[in-house]
Formats: sequence, structure tokens, C-alpha cells
Amino acid sequence: MEGHFIIEDFNLWYGDPSHKTRGTHALKHISIEIQKKEVLALIGPSGCGKSTFLRSLNRMNDFIDGIETSGKILLDQQDIYSPKTDVALLRKKVGMVFQKPNPFPMSIYDNVAYGPKIHGIRAKSQLDGIVETALKAAALWDEVSDRLKKPALGLSGGQQQRLCIARALAVGPEVLLMDEPTSALDPVSTNKIESLICRLKTRYTWIIVTHNMGQASRISDKTAFFLSGELVESGLTTQLFHMPKDKRLESYITGNFNFT
Repeated sequence: MEGHFIIEDFNLWYGDPSHKTRGTHALKHISIEIQKKEVLALIGPSGCGKSTFLRSLNRMNDFIDGIETSGKILLDQQDIYSPKTDVALLRKKVGMVFQKPNPFPMSIYDNVAYGPKIHGIRAKSQLDGIVETALKAAALWDEVSDRLKKPALGLSGGQQQRLCIARALAVGPEVLLMDEPTSALDPVSTNKIESLICRLKTRYTWIIVTHNMGQASRISDKTAFFLSGELVESGLTTQLFHMPKDKRLESYITGNFNFT
């Protein structure tokens, strides 16, 4: 069951790096199942825990001093917070695309080939195939195939973000995490990225933080609404957007909210 998450009573605290105190309870008793090859949108006001939860799924929060967790996050039946977990392998299986495009200061080709090289692939013919396949999957090949050796930083913002998606796809992930991937992009670039997510949804599990309710309704199969570190409601996107059970979710979707 590749790309299948089960989260059971997961908690996260931002504590004192000295570990003398537990600190802020940022995620509170989160339990949710994320099926393989579905698109899950994470919605909620700023500071509600969406991005913290997203980063918990490939242990990116490990880079922050003083983090403490409890509960379980199972990926394909394996507890990713087990001491036996190979975190490098986890992040190969669970890739991430950030809010702002962050291509490496190297060529377009080398950006995509970087991950496969790190994981031991050296044959040029094999790398060529991986680069072409990843760029085609990210709907970028036709735009850059004649300038693969040119600097990636010379691409437009939308092209850079699709390059970052190609870079993530090149290592063969099961899951793609995306933290507001189109918030800095124009409508045309946003549409291209939404289209490629919809096109690739049968191949990967996608978990996407977004503040754009229209985007969530267009691309996601399921939606999860976070508020103050709690998972308030989750389910089929069509159901949540048209018949929310929680009044706070209804207020958030319609824009008539004041969560203070």
C-alpha cells in the first residue's frame, strides 16, 4: 500500500531547546487516514498547524531544536518516528515542494539529476532518462528540453516551481507534500501546476497546504480543516464544502470568520 498514511493520536510540542519545558502544544491529538494515490488538501487560518503537520509527515520538523512528539504516524504500516527509521529513505519516499520555488544554483539538468546522483545513480544514459521523464511529468520538458544546461535560476517563477516538482519526482517518491505551492505564482502558472497534480494523482499521494478555497475544491479528493492545532473536520471535499458539520468550518469556507 504505497503512500498510505495512518496517523494515530499524534501530538507535537515546540519546546525549549534545553528540553526543560514542553512548550507550545502545536498539534493536538491528530488522527486521520490518508489513502494512497489521493489528493488531500489541508486548510485553515495561518498558524493553525497545517504546515507543522505537513512537515511531520517526512520529519522535516527534526531540524527544529526542542521538538517533542507523541502518538504514531504510520507510512505503509511502518512507524516513521521509530528509532529504526532511515530518515533519508523516508524523505526519498515522501518528497516536499515548498511555498517559494527553490531551485539549486546549477543547471536545469543538474537540478533534476541531483537526487538520483545522491542515491547512487551515475550512468549518464540512466540519468538522461530520469531527467526527461521527470520533466515531462512536471509538464516542463517541452519548454526546457533545448536548454537543459542553462541555469535553473533563469527560469520564470512558475517554471522554477515545476522544476522543483520534477526534482522531487526524480527520486521516485510515493508521496508529494506541497506547502502552498502556488501562492507566489500568477494564475497561468497556478493552473499548470493544478493540472499536473490532477494528471498525476493516480501515481502519487498528494498532501497540499492551501489558503485558496477554490484550489482545494478543484484539485483535492479530501480536505482536512485545522484550527488551533486541532483537526476539526475531515472528509470528502465535496461534502465538506457543501455540507460542513462544524460551524467553524462553514464560517471559514464562506469567509465569515474571526478566529482569535
